[in-house]
Amino acid sequence: MRVKRYVVDTMPDAMHSIRSDLGSDAVILSTKEIKIGGFLGFFKKKKIEVVAAVEKEQKRTVPEKTTPSLNVPRSAVPQAYMKASGASQATSVKQKTENRTYAELAAALSDAVGVLQDSTELEKDSIDINMDPIVLKKEMDTSTSALYESMGVRQTTAVSSAQDNEVLVEIREMKQWMERFARQTTASKDMPDPLNDLRERLIEQELDIDLIELWVNTTFDQWTNEGRNWTSSEFQESLKEQVTQFLSKRIGKGIARDTRILYIAGPTGVGKTTTIAKLAAEQLFRQGRKVGLITSDTYRISAVEQLRTYAAILNVPLEVVQSPGDMQRALSRLESCDLILMDTAGRNYRNEMLVAELQSLLSKELKSETYLVLSLTSKSRDMKIITEHFNKYQLDKVIFTKLDETESFGPLFNLLKDFPLGLSYLSNGQNVPDDLLMASEEKLYGMLLGTGGK
Repeated sequence: MRVKRYVVDTMPDAMHSIRSDLGSDAVILSTKEIKIGGFLGFFKKKKIEVVAAVEKEQKRTVPEKTTPSLNVPRSAVPQAYMKASGASQATSVKQKTENRTYAELAAALSDAVGVLQDSTELEKDSIDINMDPIVLKKEMDTSTSALYESMGVRQTTAVSSAQDNEVLVEIREMKQWMERFARQTTASKDMPDPLNDLRERLIEQELDIDLIELWVNTTFDQWTNEGRNWTSSEFQESLKEQVTQFLSKRIGKGIARDTRILYIAGPTGVGKTTTIAKLAAEQLFRQGRKVGLITSDTYRISAVEQLRTYAAILNVPLEVVQSPGDMQRALSRLESCDLILMDTAGRNYRNEMLVAELQSLLSKELKSETYLVLSLTSKSRDMKIITEHFNKYQLDKVIFTKLDETESFGPLFNLLKDFPLGLSYLSNGQNVPDDLLMASEEKLYGMLLGTGGK
């Protein structure tokens, strides 16, 4: 028996080395994480130690340089690397998989990654670089699912053995590589400098990759169809058209004239109470409506007093509620008001029970709207999770605060893409009532491309 120890960065590196040195009959005896290098015990790097063995070393010959072959049904292989998969196999993949060793399974995965990497060097007609990235990703996801099935691994079944778990990890890594490949489709084009600069700007703005690819691809196609002789301003105009079209059905305008009660919801610390005061002043002075205020935020010590101060300055009535019964009495006392603005308590959106308390205070008897308040300083992923939690209570529109505290506006577009909310207002400071802006396509485009708009 031949035993060999490997110290590698990742398991795919180990698989490749084991297969090259010991052959496809090799088995892994152990794996563990180690730390090496460093100075005086500091700055050590994490590595993986893998011990593999083969009972009888195979006689190896130097093969001709060919493209690796992957035992995956040809019908499940995307066009991007179908040419590299070699001749079709005469024997059923499923029958072979049943008798495979772990090393053979790992070797198949190593081949798969190699084929995918080699595919980027195929001639252009092998890959349709104009394909919608979302469609390309779906095709790749389909092929990955086929790879799961061909290896005898069910995606929805928990795997008990450590070796099978490692196989699943390798498959996930390969899927992540395919996703990165899909994201690089526009980057591989012969893109003109002005359009590439716009693309880089969108990436810096933390815009989701599928939106970037859609807008840049559309602009690229228009430039190609019109003779490829555009000026920089024409690229900007084309991109502006894409952004404006995206926003056309996502601008919520202001509070509807027939709305009687407006609920303001959101997580802690996003500025809901100050936003309530700005909305009250805007409706009172600019729209000429009689306004009343309700607050259920009795959890923060200063929340009620803060809103009471605003109510006194604006000379509008304020009611404090703690239960559904209080809510009905408050609505009765404010019956003469044209519009009632309700400040709900800031909640930890991860706590379902706390968020669910809001539902008990929402009255659907009157014509109402529910606004979600989010801070633009939040991460895009957190915004989406917050919205997912609060969206259970029929959100209508969204207000973004702290516009003056960030330079990244992509997360705003990402949220509007994933949720059917209308963007009504933007808050860009603490001054009441001045720092409240009505959202518009022109303003949002200027924020995204850095051409003004704050």
